[in-house]
Amino acid sequence: MKAVGLYRYLPIDDPESLLDLTIPKPQATNKDLLVRVKAISVNPVDTKIRGPKDKVEEQPKILGWDAAGIVEEVGENCTLFQPGDEVFYAGAANRQGANSEFHLVDERIVGKKPSTLDFAATASLPLTSLTAYEALFEHLGLTQNKSENVGKKLLIVNGAGGVGSVAIQLAKSIDLTVVATASRPETRDWVKKQGADFVIDHHQDFAPQLQKINMTEVDYILCLHSTELHWSAMADVIAPLGKICSIVETEKPVELGLLKDKSATFTWEFMFTKSNYQTNLITQHNFLNDIARMIDAKEIHATINQNYGPINAENLKKAHKQLESDTTIGKIVLENFA
Repeated sequence: MKAVGLYRYLPIDDPESLLDLTIPKPQATNKDLLVRVKAISVNPVDTKIRGPKDKVEEQPKILGWDAAGIVEEVGENCTLFQPGDEVFYAGAANRQGANSEFHLVDERIVGKKPSTLDFAATASLPLTSLTAYEALFEHLGLTQNKSENVGKKLLIVNGAGGVGSVAIQLAKSIDLTVVATASRPETRDWVKKQGADFVIDHHQDFAPQLQKINMTEVDYILCLHSTELHWSAMADVIAPLGKICSIVETEKPVELGLLKDKSATFTWEFMFTKSNYQTNLITQHNFLNDIARMIDAKEIHATINQNYGPINAENLKKAHKQLESDTTIGKIVLENFA
């Protein structure tokens, strides 16, 4: 089968950073599905894993943790899907990725594809929607009972990225007041399109900007960029007993004591924790099915912004380069193997 992968971890401009490959087609066993991949999207995790390091793979490493496709085979212990089902998923970071014609994935982290979307639009959803869903409903402790969210305020740092684009929509679907950060005209327009009530600039201090929109504090913060850079500003505006969740690892230590006086909570969200540690896997199946339901009910929409065409090394290099520019809005997708 065709695939795109690497043997060495190189800068994206290196001709061997990503390669068009032919590798053996796997078979489904146990709880694995074999999925015929129809479309993929690209995320920052792809560029981080591909980033330069002194390691050479004996067998090609396949990246890609967002896919939509059709179930080709099911393992002998599968109960959730059958051949012919249309599915979407983010997969597991400790297994081969989905940048291949066929891909093995544990059925417990797979959802039924939304019936109202094509494969390309669907592929824009899994990783970012799971991350946003887990952050809001598991880590920040929000509920889908709208009456409990009246008057509650959420600040999303970096609202125009892939996760932010979904998080804004999910938060608005449960009637939160959403403040999103964006600094460029095009990103400000994008977050407003996703439903943000207010937009502030993450290059400026949060507190005075919130005061201009008659807010002195927020109940929740979802940090999607530069945790340590925004740490003091977040600690300043989080409400007493409020909660902060981040998906971005820190490069420098942060002063956790800034949250003590307010008894505020800090928590991490990492979508691959469950697959890495083989815990609570079925929740991702359930969450993806709920995302699909919300898509089909038009409560939220896909965040595809650019389609780079067929799945091959050339187009994936362009997508990686765009992501590494740190200016990407929404999601980049690719579909079908040329």
